[in-house]
Amino acid sequence: MKTLLLLHMISGGGEHKGGLLDIDPGLIFWTIVTFVILLVLLRLTAWGPIIKMLEEREEKIKNSLEEAEKARREAAALTEKNQEIMAKAEREAQEVARRAKENAEKLKTEIMDQAKAEAARLVAEARTQIENEMNSAISALRKEVGDMAVTAAGKILATNLDADKHKKLI
Repeated sequence: MKTLLLLHMISGGGEHKGGLLDIDPGLIFWTIVTFVILLVLLRLTAWGPIIKMLEEREEKIKNSLEEAEKARREAAALTEKNQEIMAKAEREAQEVARRAKENAEKLKTEIMDQAKAEAARLVAEARTQIENEMNSAISALRKEVGDMAVTAAGKILATNLDADKHKKLI
């Protein structure tokens, strides 16, 4: 009996009012009317601004994409230009280094030539000076020998010479 009573309470007493899955034509009609009214109100008030906002956002995104593409192209152009400038600067630096090396070689050659010429000049001057000194020494020696010969001749003439004195004098 308890089981019957429990089933009776679960089923709603004895009256049958309709369950969730039962079809009620009045409820369907009013649900459709309410839904249509809600759609009309949303269309008049919210859909216009929402669609307008979505269109503006779409346009903004489109513009941003175009600007990004333009910026990417400009960046690529600037990168290429920078690479060209760097390559040109590298070539100019190599040219400057080459010219500096050539100038250094020329300067080295000139300095070496000047040093050789100066050394040759100093050797020539030294030879001339040595020759002059030698000639002076020879002249002085000749004069000295001449004076000695005159003195010796004077002594020889002044004294009467015998063989021993002659050897001694010589």
